Amino acid sequence: MNAPISIQTIIGQDGQPAFVVIPYADYVAQYARATALIPHEVVRRVMADDVPPVRAWREHLGLTQADVAARLGISQPAYAQQENGTRLRKASRDRIAAALGITAAQLDI
Repeated sequence: MNAPISIQTIIGQDGQPAFVVIPYADYVAQYARATALIPHEVVRRVMADDVPPVRAWREHLGLTQADVAARLGISQPAYAQQENGTRLRKASRDRIAAALGITAAQLDI
């Protein structure tokens, strides 16, 4: 049986719940399980700047096209073609995600 968790709800000025406070260890455990998070910067680049998700992630991670191409074992021009393509094959998407150190699902923006 699970032990009860000490959760505190903070009520706002309008009388509605505004915040929930949980023990730090529970927060860390929940955050560790959240593997498919996408940073705001990546989402903004994709949505506002119309950048392909692969490029947004690469830039967010501070990598060059040559860096990712080397991780994939292909040339930089070949990688650039994939990064700027309108549709990646599943196998290419999976390989690029692994090279970036993210899950393939995180490229689905």
